[in-house]
Amino acid sequence: MSDRSLSRRQYLTSVGGAAVTLSVAGCMGDGGSGSGDGGGGSGSTGTEQAPSITAGTAPGFPPFEMKEGGELVGFDIDLFEAVVSETEYQFDGWSEFEFDSLIPALTNNNIDAIAAGMTINEKRDETIDFTDPYYSSDQAIVVREDGDFSPGSLSDLADRPIGAQKGTTGEGVVQDELVGDEITQNQYNAYDNYVLAIQDLQNGNVDAVVIDVPVAETFAKNRPVEIAFVYETGEKFGFGVRTDDDELTSALNSGLSAVRESGRYEELTQKWFGE
Repeated sequence: MSDRSLSRRQYLTSVGGAAVTLSVAGCMGDGGSGSGDGGGGSGSTGTEQAPSITAGTAPGFPPFEMKEGGELVGFDIDLFEAVVSETEYQFDGWSEFEFDSLIPALTNNNIDAIAAGMTINEKRDETIDFTDPYYSSDQAIVVREDGDFSPGSLSDLADRPIGAQKGTTGEGVVQDELVGDEITQNQYNAYDNYVLAIQDLQNGNVDAVVIDVPVAETFAKNRPVEIAFVYETGEKFGFGVRTDDDELTSALNSGLSAVRESGRYEELTQKWFGE
């Protein structure tokens, strides 16, 4: 879990250049048209109407955000809605995007906030702002449960086809730590979401997938895959907001504190992670 007293600026200062090296959350991809209706604009429309916000997310990252029976569910979904309920803002709903289209959607005013298991790092912080951290994670290397490949370190991934989701910490680890040293660029397979990556792993098209630990644990419970080892990154997730939306940032930070103090945060972590 993330440190309640650790602000976004304190976190960035503490990780310094390490976060840049990992490209933890570098979802600076082009594109930006999502499947939702969008609709930014967190400003108030009148004295009698509460200011409204629309949030963006990227399903396919269980248990943070995923689709079940056509419904958007997950830890981020429940947590963000609980946080907003503690503020003066009115929540107008969700818009869905590929992960690497979320930041463009935010900066283009198609949404007002990002809740998508997005890691705070200096590269992203140059384009958007983040709330205080709400979750901590490392990266897991996932392999087939019934396979004979059992890596214990990154060097064991040499000359193997490796997968990760575009714009994520996992992709940053692959590009920074593996490509050029242990594997070729052609041996790296990038996916729009981790559901596709894990499916390709099951089908034998890649030998390992690099993914956030809690997400890897969820896949391991439901699919014939397992965690081979954990690569420590010390990343922290935050809600993304526009750099000029200080009022919303402050409101979400206050709402997050209220959710923690009420015990709702612990209820949600127990619900989604069994913690």
